[in-house]
Amino acid sequence: MVIDVNGLTKTFRTYKKQPGFAGAVKGLFYRQYEQTVAVNDVNFTIEPGELVGFLGPNGAGKTTTLKMLAGLLFPTSGRAQVLGYTPWERDDGYRRQFALVLGQKNQLWWDLPARESLELNAKIYGIPKDHFEKTVDELTRLLDVQHKLNVSVRELSLGERMKMELIASLLHQPKVLFLDEPTIGLDVVSQKTVREFIRRHNATHKTTILLTSHYMADIQELCERVIIIDHGKIFFDGKLSEIVDRFADFKLVTIQCEKANEISPDKLKGWGEVTEQTTGAITLKVKRDRVIAVCKSLLDELPVSDIDIQEVPIEDVIRRIFAG
Repeated sequence: MVIDVNGLTKTFRTYKKQPGFAGAVKGLFYRQYEQTVAVNDVNFTIEPGELVGFLGPNGAGKTTTLKMLAGLLFPTSGRAQVLGYTPWERDDGYRRQFALVLGQKNQLWWDLPARESLELNAKIYGIPKDHFEKTVDELTRLLDVQHKLNVSVRELSLGERMKMELIASLLHQPKVLFLDEPTIGLDVVSQKTVREFIRRHNATHKTTILLTSHYMADIQELCERVIIIDHGKIFFDGKLSEIVDRFADFKLVTIQCEKANEISPDKLKGWGEVTEQTTGAITLKVKRDRVIAVCKSLLDELPVSDIDIQEVPIEDVIRRIFAG
């Protein structure tokens, strides 16, 4: 396995300041602290070449976990091995084999053209010039930013800057890539380009990728497996397709029929929960074990011209999990 995490825990100790001037003076002599458990006894393993989605609401512990795996934070307890290294020991051999991309933090020099920042990275990693030129040409062509290499980073759009950040992280061809919200704030076209690039890079180079994102389109298009974390603890680790079966105990049944809006809500309640009722259609939430019986009853008792049965959209299920 490439990543092995066992009992990883991170607790932050923060000073609780009292309000006002009196509180500030009191804090000079007596301070109150509170403990915040950001990551709590996390366990998971990731095999070579896997592209795994790491999901959770804001403050769930996703970024803290990635930062520990990247060696930026020391854990309070537990252990982790990435490529056989302990990340927070910051061994030079490890730092040359992974990359971390934070969607809300730049690694490129703001006032310099992107090419100069890339050249600096190449010098740091000792990448030969011919290999550097070949890699930059390939990556900029795939991300369609060849014409932006000599533009100052501050003048790039958010999408162009994110693409350059990806290129900078992949120059040394890392074996492990941590992506934290790589498409945040991007327009739909840039999101699609970045997703296709990540998928292709994973397939071509067999790079192990751990991806966090609040855009379910990223997760659905890229990840077969997801890990869900909330309040610092993992409560689901498995295939994305299994989430609906496990956390949604109903399906959506939509019928097409004339004057559907005139059918009594009380009558419909006997079949399921009405989520939408228009002139020509009705959508019901029906328990999974009652779908066949309800469909038969609908066809027998109503002038149904068409019927459609669908799983609940995965983003709705995830939203309900986080809300709960």
